[in-house]
Amino acid sequence: MFDTPGPRIFALPPGADFPAQLVTGLTRRMSEKPSQDMARVTLYVNTTRMARRVTALFIAQGAGFLPRIRLVTDLQAALPTAAIPAAVSPLRQRLILAQLIEGLLNQQPDLAPRSALYDLADSLATLLDEMQGEGVLPEKIASLDVANHSAHWARTREFMAIVAQLLGQMGQPDSQTRQRMLVNAIIAAWQVNPPTDPVIVAGSTGSRGTTALFMQAVAALPQGALVLPGFDFDMPTPVWNGLADAMTAEDHPQYRFFKLMQIFDITPADVRVWAAAPAPNPVRNALISLSLRPAPVTDQWLTEGKLMQNLPTACADMTLIEAPTPRAEAMAIALILRKAAEDGVTAALISPDRGLTRQVTSALDRWGILPDDSAGRPLALSAPGRYLRHILGLFSDRMTSEALLILLKHPLTASGRVLDGKADRGHHLLFTRNLELKLRRRGPAFPTGVDLVAWACAEKDEKTLPWAQWLARVLDNLVSNTALSLADHITRHRALAEALALGPNPDATTSGLWEKAAGIEALAKMTELAAEAEHGGTMTPTDYRHLFEAFLNKGEVREPLQSHPRIMVWGTIEARVQGADLVILGGLNDGIWPQSPPPDPWMNRAMRLEAGLLLPERRIGLSAHDYQQAIAAPQVVISRATRNADAETVASRWVNRLTNLLGGLPNQGGQQALAEMRARGRAWLELASAAERPDPQVPTARRPAPRPPVSARPAKLAVTGIKTLLRDPYAIYARHILRLFRLNLLRPSPDALLRGSVLHLVLETFTRTRPENEQRDAARTRLLAIAETVLTAEVPWPAARALWLSRLHRAADFFLGVEAALGGTPVVIEERGAVQLTGLPFTLTAIPDRIDMLPDGRVHIFDYKTGTPPSKDQQKFFDKQLVLEAAMATRGAFSALQGPREVAGVTYIGLGSTPKQDSSTPDDTVLGQVWEELHHLIREYMDPARGYVSRRAMHGERFAGDYDHLARFGEWEMTDDPVPEDMT
Repeated sequence: MFDTPGPRIFALPPGADFPAQLVTGLTRRMSEKPSQDMARVTLYVNTTRMARRVTALFIAQGAGFLPRIRLVTDLQAALPTAAIPAAVSPLRQRLILAQLIEGLLNQQPDLAPRSALYDLADSLATLLDEMQGEGVLPEKIASLDVANHSAHWARTREFMAIVAQLLGQMGQPDSQTRQRMLVNAIIAAWQVNPPTDPVIVAGSTGSRGTTALFMQAVAALPQGALVLPGFDFDMPTPVWNGLADAMTAEDHPQYRFFKLMQIFDITPADVRVWAAAPAPNPVRNALISLSLRPAPVTDQWLTEGKLMQNLPTACADMTLIEAPTPRAEAMAIALILRKAAEDGVTAALISPDRGLTRQVTSALDRWGILPDDSAGRPLALSAPGRYLRHILGLFSDRMTSEALLILLKHPLTASGRVLDGKADRGHHLLFTRNLELKLRRRGPAFPTGVDLVAWACAEKDEKTLPWAQWLARVLDNLVSNTALSLADHITRHRALAEALALGPNPDATTSGLWEKAAGIEALAKMTELAAEAEHGGTMTPTDYRHLFEAFLNKGEVREPLQSHPRIMVWGTIEARVQGADLVILGGLNDGIWPQSPPPDPWMNRAMRLEAGLLLPERRIGLSAHDYQQAIAAPQVVISRATRNADAETVASRWVNRLTNLLGGLPNQGGQQALAEMRARGRAWLELASAAERPDPQVPTARRPAPRPPVSARPAKLAVTGIKTLLRDPYAIYARHILRLFRLNLLRPSPDALLRGSVLHLVLETFTRTRPENEQRDAARTRLLAIAETVLTAEVPWPAARALWLSRLHRAADFFLGVEAALGGTPVVIEERGAVQLTGLPFTLTAIPDRIDMLPDGRVHIFDYKTGTPPSKDQQKFFDKQLVLEAAMATRGAFSALQGPREVAGVTYIGLGSTPKQDSSTPDDTVLGQVWEELHHLIREYMDPARGYVSRRAMHGERFAGDYDHLARFGEWEMTDDPVPEDMT
């Protein structure tokens, strides 16, 4: 095939469809040879996806022989007789490393938190792989000079040297060590008996030392050759020579090719074009090449830039989207892909930002377009992955109401089926709904099996109890801090997951847990982890959770769904071997593309350079090469968001370089080209904005004032409801007429509402259990003991419990002093009273906190407040609770008072951070007036023409009501006139 002497280095320019041009060039070179000679060609490619694509392209040519297509990462077939031990599994290696790092953290806990254990094991395994790939021996690490570095690096150097030696004594190499051993064996065999048939390595940049070593051996064969992807034929020789300094050139896209040329002792002129087909846009390639010049020689923009011609034409098929938000960016990209699908154009979104690609996929779903996503979906985000992770979260933390209901509502819970039957989750979901209502209304915050069974016993449906007993059995002893072996943790985890998935039916034999693509992959991961469990040692439930989540996050699953044949989503690696008519480079912000180098806890930059390892900028250089290839496509869209959820973003350095270069070339049309690129991007953003904009024909809601029939209006309200009727009548309409009740949060918090409930319970218990002739000190001791007992039972948050108890300590003497000053005897304690209004079909009810009978037969009414008591004005116009209760007492509303009683006074007792008392003595005139005002108010709302206005007299606009969302507050303002509406 090759007549020229080696080394034979070929390449294709950026923008070329590499697999297609590779096949074209190989077919052309073999065209004059017998067809069977193609089967003698061995073609090494760098990814499985590229191998499939090359195979498909050969098949598309019609009947004929195929070359032997192999992967550069799987070289066993090149030397099948090599007696090299099988590689240790990466999982086993990481488990062993985790135990070693655990010992290090136990001795030196200041190095890292324990939660980072498995991340550290993963980063150390990656570093050890890199050492083997670059041929760096443990002795080299041990000999590093760290005298000028901090003590941290000295400790990690010693630890790494020990770890590398221990792993070397295992008798089983890791994957990178085995790869290097295999490459060395192949080289030795080829030196004795080199193959005479063509051997080609295509698509690799030689970025890893072992791969570069193999490529060097192939290039030296009699019929060996390399085909490099994305080689910059436009870069001048002086610029190539300037890449010699790794410190400044490592992040350049062509740096890896420069290193290869150094190895082969050749110049850029010796690299030949593999196929004659030109790049889609050679002028644009030259522009991008100039924009990516190394930092020390960017002054060449001034000299070479002047030679650029016709830049508007070069950039005519480029669009620059600078979206205000990631959502706008995703919507604009989705619209571009939708148009491509309608036009029959092959289009691909390339981005390392998985958040962006998920948003774009979601936006495309509205038009029924499912892109072909090469990365699939993270296993941890699949249904089985979320299910298994949620169960893990219950191992070491107390089970909250929220966590329990999330688990019960998961589609895999109770998905068990009888043989050849379907899953019947109807009763399970019904019981779950009833349990949710109970937990939202009355708690507890941390339900147990005993709580579930007690709730079921009080339910009317007799089927509830067996369901609750099943659930209590499954969740029994769920929380445990006992350290177990990894194998025991896996067994416990899997048994619980399968039991919950099978459900309460004892006849169920199978469930949906391990079914479909995601379930099969999740089971494979569990099985793989169990197979290596003996190397995991003993760990706590928290450690097991961190291990399992880190392990699961590495898995991906591709659902067998019918995706669109022309719309693709690629990662940067997959894009290296693909081609499309339209390419969208999404998420081009610094920190995303290129991604910021991850922090290395084991070796700093200077130590890496001294050891001969790759610098962190290597990743940036590889990303730059991906960018240079992708932006050379026939049509290109460059996309970024100028702001994320937190702050303004910084454009990718490559985008900055391109825009700065174009902006500095006005005479060559650069500014015009840039303006046109941005204009095309703005057009898509305007279209995206229009697609998201609400229909202007839909009118906004107006301030409601519903007028239901008199027969539907409430005939009974509590005294606390009178305040609501005055301030927000719509809330009375929604609660008492529509029968809509506030749904409490699933995740209770120590808020003001709970604090008030707990305080009332403490004082109610204290008052009801008071012995006769109790002394002040004894009363104080008993009050605080009751407070501690109630807080322990009702407030499961230690910090809030301690804070509230300290407040009660401060307020105890004040409270005891207030009640002692009156010398009364508690008669009514949280008991209901009611009075029928004269001449109106309406009953007023009340449950006073406390009413004391005084020695002279009069009564005193108390109301406890956890905050500040209402002001005098508030009491006069809105907060009429105590005055109304006093009026009710004078009319014999409370049976415990044995008839009407004269009211000596009413008192608000504020037990907040600063205890406060607010007392008043309402006389007959005041009580008569408030009773007449109540009659007038109720009579007004018995009028069919009177509507229940939303937010009639709220304390302020910032005060939210429970039914503001139902009234569509926000679409109207407080100054708007209410619009009455008759409700029938």
